[in-house]
Amino acid sequence: MQYGYKLSAEGFGPQELVRQARLAEESGFDFVEISDHYHPWLDSQGHSPFAWTVLGAIAATTDSLGLATGVTCPTLRYHPAIIAQAAATLSLVSDGRFTLGVGSGERLNEHVVGSGFPAVAERQAMLHEALEIIRLLWSGGYHSYRGRYLRLEDARVFDLPEELPVIAVAAGGPDAARLAAELGDGLFGNEAKPSILKAYRTAGGDGPRYGEVGLAWAPDEESAVRAAHESSRWSLTGWKVMSELPNPANFEAASALIREEDVAAKLPCGPDAAKHLEAIGEYERVGYDHVVLANSGPDVDGFMDFFARELKPALSG
Repeated sequence: MQYGYKLSAEGFGPQELVRQARLAEESGFDFVEISDHYHPWLDSQGHSPFAWTVLGAIAATTDSLGLATGVTCPTLRYHPAIIAQAAATLSLVSDGRFTLGVGSGERLNEHVVGSGFPAVAERQAMLHEALEIIRLLWSGGYHSYRGRYLRLEDARVFDLPEELPVIAVAAGGPDAARLAAELGDGLFGNEAKPSILKAYRTAGGDGPRYGEVGLAWAPDEESAVRAAHESSRWSLTGWKVMSELPNPANFEAASALIREEDVAAKLPCGPDAAKHLEAIGEYERVGYDHVVLANSGPDVDGFMDFFARELKPALSG
């Protein structure tokens, strides 16, 4: 088992994210995963730096910490040729510590380039083509590609690592889990659904399984709930809403009726290690072997200390 820390690029500026990554390494986390957004979910979060620049800075200032995107959409805002190059470079400068997490994206981030935001079936087909393009470019030499949605013309990635990055494909259902098994090296999920892991394994998937668990730590439960409600209530709207709304203002409206008690019922909140360990255990029991802790609490440094003192020893035992 490996345990990671979620760097919320919507909630913090780039220098602070680099600092948090260094602190995560010192606190005993195995890796960090960063969200790759153009906009925050809510205006109150107030940030959204370029994730790839942040990852490069983290690679230069850490020693053994694994790095991952959680997740990048390689079809609309980025062309897969750019992601193939970026991921290869990041793998080189991090000495092989990088995992490329990919998914079909959210309108919140992808609509900004003016190419529209297709329906989910089309987005998954585009992701399929994008993964084929990335694999082609990582095989070395010049390549062209003509798919239904994506094109590549006479392109080559010159700087390739000897060992290519793991590609972990985000899956919220069986179709995406099968794609992860077919063209990915691993799976990325944010729900403890046995059906997703089963579909992945049935399709032949046997790589690393990244699962993201939400929680909120604070010295008292009330502060944790209040902070989680302020920054993360959007996450209770569900994927069909989260993937389709275009701007933070829409998420403010969609989450306006979500109460603090709703957040408390969904996320483990407060200082009780047993509650957090139970949530982490759900992901382990369904088959995830890389569990990412996404903390919505108000005190990053306090959470890191809590992880080092209480969670890590219990998880390692």
